[in-house]
Amino acid sequence: MTAVSQPLRRTVVPPVVAARIVLWTVIVVNLIIVETLFFTSSGGKNQILTVAKFFGLHTALAMMFQLLLVARIPWIERRLGMDRLTVWHRWVGLTLFWTVLTHGTLIVLGYATLDGVSMFKTFGALAGVPASLLGMCAAATVLFVATTSISYFRRKVLSYEVWHSLHILLYVAIGLALVHQSLEPTSFSETTAGKIYWWMLWAAVLTTLLVGRVVLPIWRNIQHRFRVAAVVPESDNVVSVHITGRNLDKLPARAGQFCVWRFPGHFGLLQANPFSLSSAPNGRSLRLTAKAVGKTSAGLRHLPVGTRVFIEGPYGAFTALHQVREASLLIAGGVGITPIRSLLEESVGSVVVLYRVQNMTDAVLLPELQALARDRGARLHVLTGRTGAGDPPNTPFEPANLAALVPDILHRDVFVCGPPAMTNAVLRSLRALNVPRLQVHSERFGFAGG
Repeated sequence: MTAVSQPLRRTVVPPVVAARIVLWTVIVVNLIIVETLFFTSSGGKNQILTVAKFFGLHTALAMMFQLLLVARIPWIERRLGMDRLTVWHRWVGLTLFWTVLTHGTLIVLGYATLDGVSMFKTFGALAGVPASLLGMCAAATVLFVATTSISYFRRKVLSYEVWHSLHILLYVAIGLALVHQSLEPTSFSETTAGKIYWWMLWAAVLTTLLVGRVVLPIWRNIQHRFRVAAVVPESDNVVSVHITGRNLDKLPARAGQFCVWRFPGHFGLLQANPFSLSSAPNGRSLRLTAKAVGKTSAGLRHLPVGTRVFIEGPYGAFTALHQVREASLLIAGGVGITPIRSLLEESVGSVVVLYRVQNMTDAVLLPELQALARDRGARLHVLTGRTGAGDPPNTPFEPANLAALVPDILHRDVFVCGPPAMTNAVLRSLRALNVPRLQVHSERFGFAGG
């Protein structure tokens, strides 16, 4: 199979910078409009309720931003990457937790002060008002989902599937919050222009979410009709699945990206897993290669040929779109070799590949890597052994050792994909070696269960 070569393109503004400028411009402009409308409108019935109103407006803005971060807007996602957007999503979620809690507490406190009664009695009275009750239900849902998203619950208490199902409750909370906003007087209900702006803003956000998460994936799967063409065991616990379909040359996939894969007839429609493309898209087929670390990934080797596949994506900013130098260094650990292998297939210029495994039997796709390296004149180093073992210790990614392996590292783009510990070690060394930030590209491997 021949990959579709992508030439190196340099732009005046790096893609990640351009995306940040666009995103933050949209946020700041709308924030200015909201602040202006708030401070030019009448306040609440007392100062506490005015502050509560302020937090309520910013809670709504935080909700909109959360939706945009998970809308998977192709232009934004290809430039910022799902990893970065996920980190922002968590921070905005934390902010949302506190703004919701503050807004609700101030509302109860404000009316309790106004009426001269206890907060407990005021809470009961507000629960009898439909608009307030809807707001309480929305707030309770947000607080519940935020609490279950704490790292302890995600890792120790809830499975990924259960956590993901609970997370969908946020859409219920948003629906309740919208009805709550429509029934309660706000800064935007005082003028026709304010009403039009506010509801058009919500309509734009919800439309973007619907198109990115529902319409586009369904349309692509109808257009391409993905099916399993072959299942090839690569080792005892690693398997490759080849996917074919119609008009795959029109699928906007690039080497280094990943898709969210579903096999409805085999694992059920709700079971979804992100796997990287392990070969560069060639317009005729796609390939994923996975290690058996969970029920789904272990069951891939039993997929019948012809099985229907539902794909979301491609996603990810781990591509040559962000490359700023002609030369590159590709670093992989374990099965993190899959996007690195596809990048090597699409690479141009001088390339060095470092493949970190404990022993040679763990080096999946090694024959393919060796063949690609020969074809492209790339240097391939397979780094084996336990980290820290021996005398001197085996530490290939310490700054001095990394610089010895790749003396011209400052003049290369560096792509890193592997287990978190390895990726973090490499990134620390790159910082110590003063490799420019725009030349460093990483993908966190293993962020979702199998």
